[in-house]
Amino acid sequence: MQPILVGRAITTGDGAQVHLLPRYGNRHGLVAGATGTGKTVTLMTLAEGFSRIGVPVFMADVKGDVAGLAVPGTLNEKLQARAAQIGVEGYAAEGSPVVFWDLYGKLGHPVRTTVSEMGPTLLGRILELNDTQSGVLDIVFKLADDRGLLLLDLADLRALLNLVAEERKAVSTEYGLVSPQSIGAIQRALLRLEQEGGDHVFGEPALELSDLMRTTPDGRGVIGILAADQLVLKPRLYSSFLLWLLSELFEHLPEVGDLDKPRLVFVFDEAHLLFDDAPAALRQRIEQVVRIIRSKGVGVYFCSQFPDDVPDEILGQLGNRVQHALRAFTPRDQKAVRTAAETFVANPALDVVQALSRLGTGEALVSTLQDKGIPMAVEHTLVAPPRCRMGAITESERAQVRANSPVGGKYDKAVDRESAAELLAARAQAATGAAASPPARGRGEAEQEGGFGKAVRDVLFGTGRRQGVLEASGKQAARTITNQIVRGILGGLLGGRKR
Repeated sequence: MQPILVGRAITTGDGAQVHLLPRYGNRHGLVAGATGTGKTVTLMTLAEGFSRIGVPVFMADVKGDVAGLAVPGTLNEKLQARAAQIGVEGYAAEGSPVVFWDLYGKLGHPVRTTVSEMGPTLLGRILELNDTQSGVLDIVFKLADDRGLLLLDLADLRALLNLVAEERKAVSTEYGLVSPQSIGAIQRALLRLEQEGGDHVFGEPALELSDLMRTTPDGRGVIGILAADQLVLKPRLYSSFLLWLLSELFEHLPEVGDLDKPRLVFVFDEAHLLFDDAPAALRQRIEQVVRIIRSKGVGVYFCSQFPDDVPDEILGQLGNRVQHALRAFTPRDQKAVRTAAETFVANPALDVVQALSRLGTGEALVSTLQDKGIPMAVEHTLVAPPRCRMGAITESERAQVRANSPVGGKYDKAVDRESAAELLAARAQAATGAAASPPARGRGEAEQEGGFGKAVRDVLFGTGRRQGVLEASGKQAARTITNQIVRGILGGLLGGRKR
């Protein structure tokens, strides 16, 4: 397997090339550095390298320039000279196979999941609920499972909250205390999420992981790019969605051990948002996911300004590191420089602390895992330029990429099938009809059978247009058990309660 060229070392006179070995690509990595030092370009170079050897990549586009991976770059004398200096073979302008995604469905295919699949732990984090309110959300999910009600979108969740409010005393007796104040707080949080556009996240068709792990007919890995320039303004939603996606990969992918290359590379840009205000239990669970997901063939690469944005227990799991310049102007910056220097394997020919503040744009300190998984001594490296455009693309170019996408017809149109909201509304309608029906005697009983009785039969057994409660319950039974197991696993991974 051909190694991925990162750049050329300029620490010593021999100027050896620096590579990332594909068989250690699943040992995770870190790309860090101050704003404007070239982190995004390095990520694009790595993404191109993985794609060329057939490894799919998923990454967020926080600033809008990562989309340039989809179109060929514009060669100039400076780029060609740099490529020649580094020794890039066959350097030419070239785009990569890309699929655009967007939680809001504007700049890419809609990315959806169901409320049930998200689970109460991460949903509570998105809604910024306290412990008491999160406990009520746990009860809502448990009630939905017990009664065979599908939670697909936020309308379903609202319907369940209304049901809990109506049956609060009975629910409190069976599941635990539920207060009107907690229900109201959750409903207000849902309203805020809807006003921010977060309701687009929930619904069907839900994202299938196989569509993130595509390769082209000629063997290149498809790069999935999530439009995040607006999403990142909502840090809890951004970080929780990516964490959910990482957890889904962890839960559903089989163990494969160490392969000759990763099955998928997952890039977590603006990594500090994942850990800001995160409780210690959540950090511990993230560490467990990062540690174990390697054996499922997934490499996780964090990108942030400072290396200490990533907790030490997770930082220790990142074997491939690219550190761009850090400007030591403040005590915070100076601490970050010391942290970065201490995490590298020492190189006698290089003063790491001094080099970190003197690196130019497109230069970095690099250490990757070599034979037998041993990290190489840190090298001052001139990073190779990508072949794609290093900048944003036009609307017409984006539209062309979307038009040629292999998944557009699958996700672009939302599907609203019958779930909790519709079933509860039908039950309420049937109950209203029963209350409005006058007492009937003799032949009137047959008439009632055709009125209220028919309504009950329709609710229980369904009509030609809508499935009944019994049918829905039967279909839901297997899925309910699966949801309980999966969310139980997810709750264990993320430090949440068992559902």
